Amino acid sequence: MNMNSLLQKKVTSGPARCVMVLGTTSGAGKSWLTTALCRWYANQGLKVAPFKAQNMSNNARVVPTPSGAMGEIGSAQYFQALAARAEPDARMNPLLLKPEADTRSQVVLMGEVNRELSDMPWRGRSLKVWPHIAAALDELRAEYDVVVIEGAGSPAEINLYDSDVVNMRVAKHCDAACLLVTDIDRGGAFAHLYGTWALLPEADRRLFKGFVLNKFRGDASLLAPAPQMLQDLTGIPTVATIPMLRHHGLPEEDGVFDDRSTAAGPVHLTVAVVAYPRISNLDEFQPLKNAPGVKLVWARTPAELTGADWVILPGSKSTVADLAWLRSQGLDAAVCAHAARGGAVLGVCGGLQMLGEAIVDPEGLEGSGGNAPGLGLLPLVTLFGAHKALRRTTTRFNALAGPWAGLSGVAVSGYEIHLGQTAQHPAMAAGGDVAVAALPDGLGWQGRGGNVLGVYLHGLFEDEAVLKALLGVGSVDLEQVFNGLAEQVSQQFDPGFLVACMAPAT
Repeated sequence: MNMNSLLQKKVTSGPARCVMVLGTTSGAGKSWLTTALCRWYANQGLKVAPFKAQNMSNNARVVPTPSGAMGEIGSAQYFQALAARAEPDARMNPLLLKPEADTRSQVVLMGEVNRELSDMPWRGRSLKVWPHIAAALDELRAEYDVVVIEGAGSPAEINLYDSDVVNMRVAKHCDAACLLVTDIDRGGAFAHLYGTWALLPEADRRLFKGFVLNKFRGDASLLAPAPQMLQDLTGIPTVATIPMLRHHGLPEEDGVFDDRSTAAGPVHLTVAVVAYPRISNLDEFQPLKNAPGVKLVWARTPAELTGADWVILPGSKSTVADLAWLRSQGLDAAVCAHAARGGAVLGVCGGLQMLGEAIVDPEGLEGSGGNAPGLGLLPLVTLFGAHKALRRTTTRFNALAGPWAGLSGVAVSGYEIHLGQTAQHPAMAAGGDVAVAALPDGLGWQGRGGNVLGVYLHGLFEDEAVLKALLGVGSVDLEQVFNGLAEQVSQQFDPGFLVACMAPAT
């Protein structure tokens, strides 16, 4: 079937065909390959949607929900929707788990926090959430030509197989054409592929159409005869060998950027982002990593702040706990010393809350059950309440001073995801110690010295005007990133194979 006949068929055919990207491990390359396939199929003139049934991540974006309110989905699915040229919505990631501690996650169902599910044992959730997941996928299939689905972890996690709602249960529900991707740079790739296949029942194996080797360095011809041997064992061909892509331009989903991903060239600005255990929305700093002349450092010790021009306190899923961690590492004193020397400090969302004098949590919404002193760099106090702010916001900076003066008058768009409201500390304000309003409506403040700035607005560095005001450079064009990924797919896959994945299941 060629693409023209495929497009003709989609005019009158039934539910969308589903192509699913599964991985042998976390970090195998599922997210970026799903994004690339979303753009590739969209470039063929098809109406495309991404889908991931369950995502565990503290990186989230604000999108519409079926109820008409604003809610959250994982950042990866947000960017996949943009790659697909689709409007992101909560159905594309119906279940989002946001880790709050090693053994506890906040459950976001169809974009909205569900406290009942958050309190349930892990294995007990599947019966409750599966109807919502299946309904969301069915709705997308009714509206689109193709749904590109991302799995999670590995489909062969046999301890979780009976309660699976994200991998093979999804694949069987929509009879997806499945790809299994592995990270060959880690070693053991063929064993990972074979072992994953071997642990699955025959009904699952029949859905696999191809194996994908990701992050390959070297001469691909040297892989022979392993791909053929693997096909002889499984009946599944290796359909692509994708080279190592260090600078693909997409935000990282699961972890901080490692040193290998730092761009080369002369460094003009060093930015240290404090990487506490419950860091959230770290993907918003990808534009800094992409910017020429900027070195991005992830700081977990005071020594890693040495030489930094800017220190950023990012968002946190558990602000009070991360603030306690900050103190246990001695980073509180290091951040304050940097500020005392006149160094630039930026707090975003939870980071803003940490910069104040105090955090008050009378209902124990973060598990703290009380108050916590802040770093005292801004005369502010934050009060936690049950309401969670979720909105996309467009606003404009007021007049600023110091290293952030370039933002004065700059219009900016971003998004808010936070518990708590922050205001001037009453006693300090009465004594004349008042923070400068950096943004309207309580969205940001600046210290009187000018070097400390705190904002509730996420996505600051994703705004072209902000990057130009602070760094004199523009942001990486996401359209170029998406098209570049699609080009990689077109080079490494036989286009006939990708078209065949769209053929009706037999």
